Amino acid sequence: MFDKFKQLGELNKMRQQAQSLQKELEKIIETVEKNGLSVSVTGDQKIRYIKKDGEEMKELVELINEAMKKVQKEAAKKMMEMGGGLSGLLGGMGK
Repeated sequence: MFDKFKQLGELNKMRQQAQSLQKELEKIIETVEKNGLSVSVTGDQKIRYIKKDGEEMKELVELINEAMKKVQKEAAKKMMEMGGGLSGLLGGMGK
């Protein structure tokens, strides 16, 4: 029983570390400009903006970010199916 409490504590610690990492990744910003186009992306792989000749292309940004979110969900699902993710790290605690 104490082992389960220890695992829950470890899970909570991992969750806090993941949230901290997420905040740090959001602070990373790279902007690239070429041939009248400008793209700005954060470290958590979200597009901040796309500009063409100084004009923001918000609809394109929203569309790409939506597609990325869907792909990330599918990738996470595949990892879970293959025994990865938190359940794999915690030795099947949820079983």
